[in-house]
Amino acid sequence: MRTLTPDVRQRAEKIKLLILDVDGVLTDGRIFIRDNGEEIKAFHTLDGHGIKMLAATGVQTAVITGRDAPSVGIRVKQLGIAYYFKGIHDKRAAYAELRAQAGVEEHECAFVGDDVVDLPVMVRCGLPVAVPEAHEFTLEHAAYVTQKSGGKGAVREVCDLIMQAQGTLQPALDEYIK
Repeated sequence: MRTLTPDVRQRAEKIKLLILDVDGVLTDGRIFIRDNGEEIKAFHTLDGHGIKMLAATGVQTAVITGRDAPSVGIRVKQLGIAYYFKGIHDKRAAYAELRAQAGVEEHECAFVGDDVVDLPVMVRCGLPVAVPEAHEFTLEHAAYVTQKSGGKGAVREVCDLIMQAQGTLQPALDEYIK
């Protein structure tokens, strides 16, 4: 486990809602487009299981994305992500609506992003997280930068971080070796 700074630990202890961007966070940021216009995205299974483990502790999960790809909707459903905002151009407004629906305060939200379009949420939430490949300006506004890359375990790292800070990670892991 990565050692958390006191600031990150304190922020993560309060998280009740994890919000994720898609391209560059749940995926590596590349978009494959078939000749028929269909988009193809690759998701990492570690991220998916981390989301499920986190949700099992009572932390809600959400996606806010600027794109509207059917594959993302399918993945969101597979993972049981409670809130899905797609085709969003104003992430700030979607964030306000999401918080109202989820019944959480800003300091109880974590957001993982990779680009400047994510900053309207990142600068308002309790735990702003960026992936290492994020735009430089976005990195400047992150309280935590993952070691893992987007689409390659970054989301699992954040799920584990929140669970570690809340004292739920080790008990969840121990269930697998009983």
